[in-house]
Amino acid sequence: MAADHYLQRRGEIATYFDLTAAEAWARLTSDAPVGHVRATVRAGRDRMRATLLSWLPEDLRGRRLLDAGCGTGALAVEAARRGAEVLAIDLSPTLVDLARERQPVFTSGGHIDFRSGDMLDPALGKFDHVVGMDSLIHYEPGDAVEVIAGLAQRTRHSLLFTFAPSSPALVLFKAAGKLFPRGSRSPSIVPVAEHQLQRRLKANPRLVAWDLRRSQRIASGFYTSQAMELVRP
Repeated sequence: MAADHYLQRRGEIATYFDLTAAEAWARLTSDAPVGHVRATVRAGRDRMRATLLSWLPEDLRGRRLLDAGCGTGALAVEAARRGAEVLAIDLSPTLVDLARERQPVFTSGGHIDFRSGDMLDPALGKFDHVVGMDSLIHYEPGDAVEVIAGLAQRTRHSLLFTFAPSSPALVLFKAAGKLFPRGSRSPSIVPVAEHQLQRRLKANPRLVAWDLRRSQRIASGFYTSQAMELVRP
């Protein structure tokens, strides 16, 4: 991974979610009424979250999970309800603060440690499971695979992530102006064909101990994303 390129892109993403679109994303991830376009995105994200959670054990007691790019914390909350010790991290301090405000009381023994920072920080420690929902879709495929490989070095069991699959729906999504008005558009989404991503993953020497298992695409109006599962045998 070209460190300078990754850091530049990380900075653009942090600026967008923390300063430009925090209010819009807070509304999107709530129960507040939204327009048709954002409603399809909300529905798609709900389905994707449910898919990723279905690939995790129902009982997560005694497991440590990294929610890499946690946003407002919906996935972290569901994992903690299963008993997980969750470290939920995001580049946006504003969204992390909102996630803390929304955090319920858990009776399952689960816990969430919300932090703002870089998901690749080695000081975060090791995890049983890592989930990155729509947190890599703005990076070039080479950089995204290097991020995945870096996270895999600190993961014991499974690593779940999503990517933006090349598709007519995504082309339409980009042509229609993305989710938000012109003044608050997100950094561009970088689509990649599934077979090309799989080839990059298999070629990475830090991922030779990992098996590629499930893959599932979620398409809901203006939301298109694909989940992929890597498992350490």
